[in-house]
Amino acid sequence: MYFQILRLILWPRTSDEPRIVKFEKGIVNVISGASKTGKSAVIPIIDYCLGADKCAIPVGVIRESCSWFGVLVETLEGEKLFARREPGELQRTGDMFVLEGINVRIPHKIEERNTTVDAVKGALNRLGGLTGLDFDPSGESGYSARPSFRDMMAFTFQPQNIIANPNVLFFKADTTEHREKLKTIFPYVLGAVTPAILEARWELDRLQRILRRKETDLRGLEAANAAWQAEAQGWLRQAIELGLLPPDSTLPGDWAATIDLLRSLPTEELHATPSLPGLDAALGRLGLLRAQEEQEARDLSVHRQRLNELRRLLESSDAYGGAIRVQRDRLEISRWLRDVAQDVDDPIGKLVGSDAESLSALCNTLEGIEVQLQSYPSLSDTLSREMVRQRAATEATLERLNTVRREISELERLSEEASSVMFQFDRVERFLGRIEQALKSYDRFDQSSGLVAEISDLRGQIGALQKTISEADIRRITENAIDQIQNTTSRLVPGMDAEWADAPIRLVISELTVKVIRGSRDDYLWEIGSGANWLAYHVALVIALQEFFLRDVNHAVPGFLVFDQPSQVYFPKRRSEVADEESLRAEWRDEDIAAVRKVFRVLGEEASSSKGRLQIIVLDHADEGVWGGLVCVQLTEEWRGKKLVPESWIRSR
Repeated sequence: MYFQILRLILWPRTSDEPRIVKFEKGIVNVISGASKTGKSAVIPIIDYCLGADKCAIPVGVIRESCSWFGVLVETLEGEKLFARREPGELQRTGDMFVLEGINVRIPHKIEERNTTVDAVKGALNRLGGLTGLDFDPSGESGYSARPSFRDMMAFTFQPQNIIANPNVLFFKADTTEHREKLKTIFPYVLGAVTPAILEARWELDRLQRILRRKETDLRGLEAANAAWQAEAQGWLRQAIELGLLPPDSTLPGDWAATIDLLRSLPTEELHATPSLPGLDAALGRLGLLRAQEEQEARDLSVHRQRLNELRRLLESSDAYGGAIRVQRDRLEISRWLRDVAQDVDDPIGKLVGSDAESLSALCNTLEGIEVQLQSYPSLSDTLSREMVRQRAATEATLERLNTVRREISELERLSEEASSVMFQFDRVERFLGRIEQALKSYDRFDQSSGLVAEISDLRGQIGALQKTISEADIRRITENAIDQIQNTTSRLVPGMDAEWADAPIRLVISELTVKVIRGSRDDYLWEIGSGANWLAYHVALVIALQEFFLRDVNHAVPGFLVFDQPSQVYFPKRRSEVADEESLRAEWRDEDIAAVRKVFRVLGEEASSSKGRLQIIVLDHADEGVWGGLVCVQLTEEWRGKKLVPESWIRSR
């Protein structure tokens, strides 16, 4: 994809002019400078402005001095400015500012955002022509999400900690998430998996789900039909038992005749059965009788209770009358006293003879009491009449209760007979319902030829799609692409300072590394010593990949590369930090300078051969004395006595 960086912009927190670093298209742009000048911040700034999830721009002077960061890029659609706010205390911010046009004018200051990072990611995905389909339709893998422009950054950046790393070959491949996603997208970027194949995968997944559903339906119909055929003879015998067929019926052995006989069952006339209104009337009468029975039983209980109370009252009355008579007999002494008083020979008469008036008064009083005792009424007659009446009422109530109970017993007997008939009727109804449902299922199975045809058609479509997305073809195309990349690296490695210049190197996608093929043995990158070898193989591979990508003008990988400190294996930091420039050059050995120059020569030749379609940015300590005069290699800025962030910004903080 034609995508080259024109400007790197930093907007200050003050009112100063923005800091702009200009790059040329289609060549090797070199920013040479001393340590701690901001060279290693260039890759994080570009990455952040192109939608990185986290802000990896170094904290300190750069983050504290800048309010916005931006890159101006040129694409086939024109120029695009992507600016993103400095996140402050956060790891990221979604605030972005985008301008597009034929010639974009860089604003002096950015006040507010006009878009978000998610919108920018979507625009970059569209610009790269990336498919919106995930690699795995089932979504079972956590690393099978759709390819994105962010994934393509793995092939464009070689930061200082990666460029000569024996264990990590690609940008951000030192984390599991990015490693696994990179393995997934490699067949896509190599052209083995195309958007058409991904679309076919999704269509295949959809058709397979439909096929599984229809096959399940067909198996269900087949199983139901097989079970139904096995049960058909039993159903005919049950029909005879229920009276739906004559007892002397002969069961057919032919399946068609069995079906016809079963189809005739629902049309047979059933015997007369109790009607629902009749049952309702009987049940209603039974309910009334039970209520009447309950009332009569209560009345009978009342009458019996009254009889018991009358009997106890009569017994109490008789006992009380007897006691009164005993007292009266005991109190009839008035007459005896009068008789005794008249007998002068009796001792008592002699005793009371002198006080006849007092004796007479006493006798009169006793006679009054005796009269009262003799006048106690008898209750026998009254209670006897009431007892006769209660006995009659009790007998009448008992007769009515017995009558009601006899009627209840008769209705219950009739109801049991009706229930038995209804149960038989229900059995017949349920049996006929099962037969009817089974016949419908059989008819559905009989019409399953359409389902079979649909399954056959689905299998044909699936077979055609499986040929389109043949895994064998994908592996073959991937291996062919790796072969082409190997041929390119075999041409590039001899031009650098590798130990085994003639030994081919081969990309191993499963390990995200390369192996060096030397005779009968293959050695992985982490098994090989020397930073010079690691650097040569890193540079050779990423350039070979870019050369492969550039063969397709619409490839999704952007046509630029950024290398940070490729000379570090020859000019380590401790040497480059020598303050005196002359002393620094004295430290550099001729063979190291020659090795670094070889790397720059390879980069320049590749940029030249791309005819302006590949842009390379190199951030390094080495100055023009090392790489000057090489084709397509040009100094962009020299940061010695000058830095990425102007000193005036720092002083004004």
